[in-house]
Amino acid sequence: MRKSSGSKKCEVWTFSNHKGGVGKTSSAVNIGAALGRAGKRVLVIDMDPQANLSLSLGAQNATQHIYGCLSGEYGMASATIPVMENVKIVPSTIDLSGAEIELSSEAGREVILRELIEEVKEEYDYILIDCPPSLGLLTINALTATDKVLVPLQAEYLPTQGLTKLFEVVKKIKKRLNKEIEIGGVFVTRFDARKVLNREVVASIEKALGNIVLKTRIRDNIALAEAPQKGLDIFRYDPRSNGAIDYHALGEELMKRQ
Repeated sequence: MRKSSGSKKCEVWTFSNHKGGVGKTSSAVNIGAALGRAGKRVLVIDMDPQANLSLSLGAQNATQHIYGCLSGEYGMASATIPVMENVKIVPSTIDLSGAEIELSSEAGREVILRELIEEVKEEYDYILIDCPPSLGLLTINALTATDKVLVPLQAEYLPTQGLTKLFEVVKKIKKRLNKEIEIGGVFVTRFDARKVLNREVVASIEKALGNIVLKTRIRDNIALAEAPQKGLDIFRYDPRSNGAIDYHALGEELMKRQ
């Protein structure tokens, strides 16, 4: 497998949508796996106290985790765990649920994650951050540390309603905390071309957002729901599934956009 030359700047991508159930964690897992299969050095960071990303990659019982990093107990390098070729994870823990309150009085609380990432950035081509389904301090930390925000969106009416709020938050972050941040793309998950509603929603967001909407659609696929139960990405669980085909294509599209 081709190895990265390391000459390119590390890109930090954050997966964010404060509407739950849109495929955010699944996308972080499987885009990370797709990049790793392409020979890129990848770190995925689980910033969600529910730790679904950690569970999806079999790293849910780690003794060191992102909470310890944010609390200043140890650096990010100490908490990284290899989960597949070219891919490592900084796992989460339920203790992270108290971090927003604990860190609220810290000076520079919005940039703690960015400072942690700076310590390890040279070791990776891509760092992917999975956020909780909220716009609290954990998500603000992720957005302050990121280059691009990737927004998974279910092709239904209600999930599209949160986009405006998220875009407003990104705009404020860009003005006050992170001038590098951009919307890297909105992509559709759980897509079924047979459903009129799905097609209509995609057409409406393409009309409203234009080139921000990525071309690859992640089709509704049972294998994507089953893979996390085995602690596997879609490529190791079922490489011939529509989920594997679609996330491979999405990974390629994102790399070309970069």
